[in-house]
Amino acid sequence: MSVMKRIIFIIPILFFILFLSDSVYSQRILVGGPCEGCEAIFEYGEKKLTPIDIMPDFKNPGPKIKVTGTIYNKDGLTPAADVILYVYHTNQQGIYETRGGETGWARRHGYIRGWIKTDHTGTYTLYSLKPGSYPGRSEPAHIHATILEPNGCYYYIDSYHFENDPLLTQREREKQPKRGGSGIVKLEQQDDVLVAKRDIILGKNIPGYD
Repeated sequence: MSVMKRIIFIIPILFFILFLSDSVYSQRILVGGPCEGCEAIFEYGEKKLTPIDIMPDFKNPGPKIKVTGTIYNKDGLTPAADVILYVYHTNQQGIYETRGGETGWARRHGYIRGWIKTDHTGTYTLYSLKPGSYPGRSEPAHIHATILEPNGCYYYIDSYHFENDPLLTQREREKQPKRGGSGIVKLEQQDDVLVAKRDIILGKNIPGYD
């Protein structure tokens, strides 16, 4: 085969590969029931996603937390690669704080939000400040979480709650559907950071998940 013919043969293949890479996550298949704000998981824009994310508030004064774990496939054993985890939470006063000029769901979720993408190990790590509970309400402090799988399937999972939160009553515990597994984590002091671990199982307790 001549050089020109090889080039003509290779170019369409390259375009096809580029198309496939650009189309990853381009499908949007919401499962598990209605989810207001889950579309925010697609708002990472040009940000390069990695298994570690440092939330914008981490540099501020306050109780620093590190949440880490592994995202597994449905079997609960195989680490899941290329899964995006979107999280957001309130500031320490329990407010979804904005800085002005927000667009999209940031106008509701505030600026304290982040995106993490797992590698072949399925691990993720999030650094932030411990959020506060809503002012004047009895709901415990929490971190909202949404999952986006490589096939475009996305859904919310149980929010992260903190074991020692006095507002995390037995009734609150029983209300948790354990989507993706239990979201209740235990914070343990390690140096100047409170560390918690939560593993996530894709599709677990998600209605309509195949």
